[in-house]
Amino acid sequence: MSTPSHDPAPNSHDPAPNSHDLAPNAHDPAPNLDFAGTTPYEDYVQADVLTHLQHLRSDDPGEMVFLVTTQVMELWFTVIVHEWETASAALRGDDLPVALAALKRSTYELQSLNDSWRPLAQLTPAQFNAYRGALGEGSGFQSAMYRRMEFLLGDKSASMLVPHRGAPRAHAELEKALQEPSLYDEALRFLARRGQVVPAAVLDRDPAGKYEPSPEVEAVWTAVYAGAQDSELVRLGEALTDVGELVWRWRNDHLVATRRAMGSKTGTGGSAGVAWLEKRAAKNVFPELWTARSHV
Repeated sequence: MSTPSHDPAPNSHDPAPNSHDLAPNAHDPAPNLDFAGTTPYEDYVQADVLTHLQHLRSDDPGEMVFLVTTQVMELWFTVIVHEWETASAALRGDDLPVALAALKRSTYELQSLNDSWRPLAQLTPAQFNAYRGALGEGSGFQSAMYRRMEFLLGDKSASMLVPHRGAPRAHAELEKALQEPSLYDEALRFLARRGQVVPAAVLDRDPAGKYEPSPEVEAVWTAVYAGAQDSELVRLGEALTDVGELVWRWRNDHLVATRRAMGSKTGTGGSAGVAWLEKRAAKNVFPELWTARSHV
């Protein structure tokens, strides 16, 4: 007696039915390759400008990565300044969500900025010396955009405008940043409008002056952190702390890379080199946010 026939069970090794359907559709439109002028990508990104800004001054092949990495850092400085200015304006307008979003974005950007040290972090003295002379008196200390970052953090000094007197736009932008409240100034004013007892001497201080730590501000942050952990003020404090930590890491990575590349020699711009960087690395950004934690 014959048994009923059955369709064979599907086998994973059998070719997939209708596999020809996976082939590209001949009717799919091809990307447009013919433009009257430059491509829309080029018009937006200006890649041709960016990729032709590298004018080497030595024959050493290692100079290219040094120059490009430095230029990339300048672009990250520009983005971070934009974020912190956005956060400052939002705090001034009592728009905490916008401020927190900008601060959060800046932490990702700071991480990328810090990673920029990786191509330079393993330089030996001989490798750096191969093109160091091409820098002349050039030094990152002279970066106008980095100085704007420092001003936004509250580390201000009118003398830092002097190197930029020959560059009118950079000088004007730095002069404006010097006279405006820093990101931390705006954060403390926000705390005061939320009922915290920030001393008038801090709120009314000359914004062009360097911010100095205050025991009263430390007490304010202590009270904030002793309260509800999901409060808007704790969230602001933690967002600023994240920024402060990453800036501290940037300074330390700079210090370590410089130590490896040139030891304790004088910096290219005439600074004390490693000794100057050690002083910078020892300083906390938003100081009371760190010291207040000892009292909670």
